[in-house]
Amino acid sequence: MNAPFSKRAAGVNLSRRDVVVGSALVGGALLVGCSPADLMSAGSKVEVGAFGPFIKIAPDGLVTVISKHIEFGQGNHAGLAAIVAEELDADWTRVVVEQAPANAKLYANSTAGAQLTGGSSAISNSWTQLRTAGAATRTMFVQAAAAKWGVPAGEITVKDSVLSHKSGKTAGFGDLVAEAARIAPPASPVLKDPKTFTLIGTDRVRRKDSVAKSTGTARFTQDVQLPDMLIAMVAHPPRFGATVSRFEVAEALKVPGVVEVFEVPSGVAVVASSTYAARMGREALTVEWNEDKAEKRGSAAIAAAFRDIVAGKGPADLKWEGFDSKGDAAAINAAKAGPKVLEATYEFPYLAHATMEPMNCVAAVDGNKVKLTFGSQGQTLDQLNVAKIVGTLPGAVEIETLFAGGSFGRRANFPSDYVAECVHIAKKIGKGRPVKLVWTREDDMRAGYFRPLVIHGVRVSLDKDGYPAAWRHRIVSQSIMKDSPIGGKGPDQTAIEGAAGSPYLKAIPVVDAQVAFPDVGVPVLWWRSVGATHTAFVMEHTIDQLALKAGKDPVEYRRALYRKAGADRHLAALDLAVEKAGPKATDGWSRGVAVHESFGSVVAQVAEVKLVDGVPKVGRVVTAIDCGVAISPDQIAAQMEGGTCYGLSAALFGEITLTDGAVDQGNFDGYRVLRMNEAPSVETHIVPSGNPPSGVGEPGTPVIAAAVANAVLAATSKATQRLPFAGQTA
Repeated sequence: MNAPFSKRAAGVNLSRRDVVVGSALVGGALLVGCSPADLMSAGSKVEVGAFGPFIKIAPDGLVTVISKHIEFGQGNHAGLAAIVAEELDADWTRVVVEQAPANAKLYANSTAGAQLTGGSSAISNSWTQLRTAGAATRTMFVQAAAAKWGVPAGEITVKDSVLSHKSGKTAGFGDLVAEAARIAPPASPVLKDPKTFTLIGTDRVRRKDSVAKSTGTARFTQDVQLPDMLIAMVAHPPRFGATVSRFEVAEALKVPGVVEVFEVPSGVAVVASSTYAARMGREALTVEWNEDKAEKRGSAAIAAAFRDIVAGKGPADLKWEGFDSKGDAAAINAAKAGPKVLEATYEFPYLAHATMEPMNCVAAVDGNKVKLTFGSQGQTLDQLNVAKIVGTLPGAVEIETLFAGGSFGRRANFPSDYVAECVHIAKKIGKGRPVKLVWTREDDMRAGYFRPLVIHGVRVSLDKDGYPAAWRHRIVSQSIMKDSPIGGKGPDQTAIEGAAGSPYLKAIPVVDAQVAFPDVGVPVLWWRSVGATHTAFVMEHTIDQLALKAGKDPVEYRRALYRKAGADRHLAALDLAVEKAGPKATDGWSRGVAVHESFGSVVAQVAEVKLVDGVPKVGRVVTAIDCGVAISPDQIAAQMEGGTCYGLSAALFGEITLTDGAVDQGNFDGYRVLRMNEAPSVETHIVPSGNPPSGVGEPGTPVIAAAVANAVLAATSKATQRLPFAGQTA
């Protein structure tokens, strides 16, 4: 999954001041004693039924689970529904999922204090909440049956939505729904012992949206057709930070179907009766841009500047922030280069999210009334930003959340960029007339957000036994969280997660780890697995190089460090992956291993690789994951497969480059992605665990690049210090 919030943001919630300032509440409303969730939901008219905000039960017994999290391919709706169904003892075949309305008070992500989906937290932050909701509703039905039948509640059993008593009396949920709805829900219902689960952890937990998506009946933003709806496209500046200087509309207005052309904060909007007309009108526009404040450096120049900073040649006023320090740091620098010292610099390029469905949104604005229809990943962020534009209460911004074709972090950003753009256009049109904003692939690849370009510098000295004695680490990256409303104390965690807290650093007596955030005009954002996209590679590939230098087996090398650090989960995942991979690689292939923890889960991978024309080809990947309670083993396997292929695609080919500040790539002809015939076989094995569920959507992505690099190292003794492996060749 992707996005702003995970355990790294736990406890860092939007403050009351942030909400008031950010939402620009109008009309002199005085909201005394309100929490941030109250303020963010102000103006909402969402009603809650008898069984709470997460469950509806129809007279025919159909159970509807209300999901506060968007479904954009990760399959969380099935897992969320299964949590409720397990505690409710509902008939799984008669459970459906409905998307929740936008309301932070009812549907906030508990790790963030706002309604949004991100940080691989959909299941983990809902685990106790939905178990409690299901158990409470079950209790209400049991009490209703007990009262109706005149029997003790403890003698009633529930299975597949049917309540039974030893006397032979039975009733379905539909038979008792009216009586159950009149019973007060218990505040602290008794939850099941996980050992008694009959649904969770079984292969019965399969996706609920597969048929709709296979038959084309699932509703995405591009499917939305409303009466009198207009289509809009926006001409964006070719360089980030540029603004409109002047524009000519005459030729655009000559295009049949073009209705209006006007300036919006992000560029020049062309509004038309069809997508084709909007696009042709945009192509007919003449726009001159003011580039006085635009970023005009190319990506090569930015990377060179970052390398200088890592080497200690950066601007004197640039601040270094420590994120791990122990022992005598001076000893690291004093160690002489030689067989006992490893020095390496790693470079990671800008990456596009490249979602299958580019950005789009439908908005209707009538005065201060707003209705949004689209795949909203961060409903609360979108409500706050839209409320500021139209001058209304955040909760009064109605959002109908649809399916979305991927995100990887792109659809949730602090300014709600494409959503705000759509609302500016719809506000100009006014009178409640709906406007659908359409971004092309080129729009999103050239005017969107990117995984930051990052440079790491590492210097490690070995002790007499060949293990790390001192580790110096420097990271240079743009800050994703700069000026954000949820930035916590200390350095931006999105740049250092995966290095900070690494079990390897815990096992080393001397550590000096720092990060610097130079200002660059390229917009950056979380990208699937965020900081782990580069820190996992650096930590894991460095460990293999150290093992090679010490003449030790890389698996045994890790085991020794994990034991020293007390990293039992890492050790268990590694052992399982190695066991399932078997004693040796397929003939003609080399093996690489990598282990990394992100979003609360530990993933170990063994990759089998061979070089074809100098480019790694990956044939088999054996994955072991410790993600706590495995709600849906089938979906966990699917996410490991998808995450691995997404990470491998970036490792092999992914790179956004800029020339004089303008993005060079525009579509998949230039931004190469993994093809079906290049996808490896991915085997997934789950480490048994009784811990609460942790992330699954993202942890499979960052490990594969390091495993591939380590396989190449094993075959050639050559380290990989820059991604992608294959560049941008077609």
